[in-house]
Amino acid sequence: MTMRKFLALILSVFILCCLSSCYSMRDARLSMLNDSADEEQAEERLKQLIEAIGRQDKDALREIFSKNALDEAENFDDDADDLFRFIHGSVESWEKSSGPSVYESINYGHITKNVSSYYYIKTTEKIYFFLMRDYPVDTDHPDNVGLYLLLAVREEDEDKIYDGSQKILNDGDQKLQRSGIYLPIK
Repeated sequence: MTMRKFLALILSVFILCCLSSCYSMRDARLSMLNDSADEEQAEERLKQLIEAIGRQDKDALREIFSKNALDEAENFDDDADDLFRFIHGSVESWEKSSGPSVYESINYGHITKNVSSYYYIKTTEKIYFFLMRDYPVDTDHPDNVGLYLLLAVREEDEDKIYDGSQKILNDGDQKLQRSGIYLPIK
């Protein structure tokens, strides 16, 4: 191999490494931007919930949930009334517990996104833990778009929702399907 060909080969390998590195950096930047947008959307969803709960407005609450969540909930109106009775005091502040956890599927142009977010809500009387499962995007099934689950417990009961023996989110290792408003411990 001549020196010229060897240098051309080295230069080609170097350029390929640089280009692949740029794509990786670009993907990392895009991922950070998407994570930020997901967090902003989750916070906006939480603000809508807090406002509807504060006004005890079932219609506003219903608009936040997806059509499928409303259809699958056993009795959304009764669950909304239970939520209004469950939350004592007016909301003073909220803070993110963790997340959001995002699952996104892009398959031949069909996009589905599932965002789970977790918050502590401080009222004038108590602190609550909210787990929200939201589907902000589902290009194939528009009836899925919207909040799918709001699980609310008092802060001191948060650990119980992950305990499989409590049968709140899991029954042992089996994940349980919940929709609408769910208050497992009243």
